[in-house]
Amino acid sequence: MISYNPKNWLKLVFGLHRSQLMRYLAPTILLVGAFTFGLVFTVHKWEIPIPADFAIHTIVGIVLGLVLVFRTNTAYDRWWEGRKLFGSLTNSSRNLALKLHGILPLEDQARRDYYFKTIYNFYFALKEHLRGTCEPDDLDLENMPYASSIREAQHKPAHIVAHLQQQVQNDLKAGIITPEQMLALAKDLDNCMEVGGACERIRNTPIPFSYSTYIKKVIILYLATLPLSMVTKLGYWSVPMIMFATYVIAGIEVLAEEIEDPFGTDANDLDTDGMARNIRKNVKEILMVEPTTQQN
Repeated sequence: MISYNPKNWLKLVFGLHRSQLMRYLAPTILLVGAFTFGLVFTVHKWEIPIPADFAIHTIVGIVLGLVLVFRTNTAYDRWWEGRKLFGSLTNSSRNLALKLHGILPLEDQARRDYYFKTIYNFYFALKEHLRGTCEPDDLDLENMPYASSIREAQHKPAHIVAHLQQQVQNDLKAGIITPEQMLALAKDLDNCMEVGGACERIRNTPIPFSYSTYIKKVIILYLATLPLSMVTKLGYWSVPMIMFATYVIAGIEVLAEEIEDPFGTDANDLDTDGMARNIRKNVKEILMVEPTTQQN
């Protein structure tokens, strides 16, 4: 995720050529510019008569603008919902750590270490699972009872939560956790997989194929025929005008494609890596407290 100052207009505008959007669009913009230049050259050299007004472009342009607005809003809704879900998971992870800190004896460092690593492992496994790259070697599995079994698990986040639930049940039977405390923990434990399922819904439900292909076809046809409405009036000035129109219209579609799956590694995707690092630091600070430090 790109960090920036929205108030620094000059840096944002003049940094445009370095943006990922421009890298995606540059070939298309140059191709459309070359096509428009060739069309203008051909029309003027052989004096090919072209009607001076294409009203259809005005009508289609209005409809296309409305479709692109809907497309962008839909993609941003998916991005923002993903952010809210990971925010909810962050809160549940901290709350779970805080409640366990108040329940577990300070001298029981082994059990605290288990909960610390398991909470973090779930957070990390979920964000990697959403990218399709969850590998056990990337998790903190030292002294974890599920270190071997997780390698065969198809859904590693669910496997980790299952062990976490089982450990809580074992501590309940051992009298370390009371039934009332178990109820307090249950909400945050349940929220872990609820968030995971909601994130999978976003990742596994892309924009319908027919809608995505249709809007791309309309954009290409619109841009390919747009020079015809400008050649007579603008001449060679049509080239930069068409290139700018390509940047505006095609750029909106490219932006929507980039943010509609917010859990990837694109520049504008959510900073789930940074969130995972913060959770590891926060949960460790909460749970891994030395008894002497707490007494002081």
